[in-house]
Amino acid sequence: MPADAALLAEIPFFHFLDDGERVSLATQLEEVQVPEGQILFNYGEPGDCLYVIRSGKAEVFFKDDTGTRIVLEVAGSGDVVGELSLLDGGPRTASVVVTEKLDALRLDRADLDQFLRTHPAAAIDLMSSMGRRLRVSAERLRHTASRNVNVAAEDKRTTVQKAADWIADFSGSIPFLLLHVAFFAAWILLNVPRIPGAPMFDPFPYGLLTMVVSLEAIILSVFVLLSQNRQVAKERIRSDIEYEVNIKAEMEVAHLHEKVDLLNANTADTAARIRHLERLIERRPGS
Repeated sequence: MPADAALLAEIPFFHFLDDGERVSLATQLEEVQVPEGQILFNYGEPGDCLYVIRSGKAEVFFKDDTGTRIVLEVAGSGDVVGELSLLDGGPRTASVVVTEKLDALRLDRADLDQFLRTHPAAAIDLMSSMGRRLRVSAERLRHTASRNVNVAAEDKRTTVQKAADWIADFSGSIPFLLLHVAFFAAWILLNVPRIPGAPMFDPFPYGLLTMVVSLEAIILSVFVLLSQNRQVAKERIRSDIEYEVNIKAEMEVAHLHEKVDLLNANTADTAARIRHLERLIERRPGS
């Protein structure tokens, strides 16, 4: 098997083709060299070819409505880019820039059409590959885990913030209440005049105790406010994560719709070709 055909055998997109079909398809491939930093194609451009990467890396990305650059994947050896636009003839759904000198094989739409005319059964194989990728995308969408807001907030906590969170949590607990009840009771008992003339360090009206409680209240309020500020920051992170999840879901759903439409169109076209071939076979003499 030629080297290019052997490479195609290792690529999931061409996995369902048999050896003969891969050898035939390999003859349609054009070798291209793309230097680092060059744009392979831009979002929205007409899609008339795909690239099979033999070596090097390319970044697949697009910019959302806010202008933020979103990287979909970094394609490397054995990956295919541009297949969706090649199959449905629509515009590119993302941009691709070479991040490491690229050695790739290019397949034009005209060459693919010629290949499918001579190997009509291969259309079913390509649809099977697209169906498998659709299932993978759907499963990824179903089980994609977004960032955990608690983990994201924990990673940014300083020692003081950790202490503030612990103190704020403890000050609102039953053990904190029981500890203070016991402390106040002990303080008052120690300052009750049991023996006339016995020294007391804080007699009624317990001025020292009042000062201690006031200082504690001030310090606790500062730590509670610090913890509340962190909760506000955590809510902001949660809002950002929810926004990212919504954007990701919209992109995945839109991409899945494109793939489903493409599969439906290819299925109808392939079914028509198969029916045409069956009619030709039936009309052959001696059949």
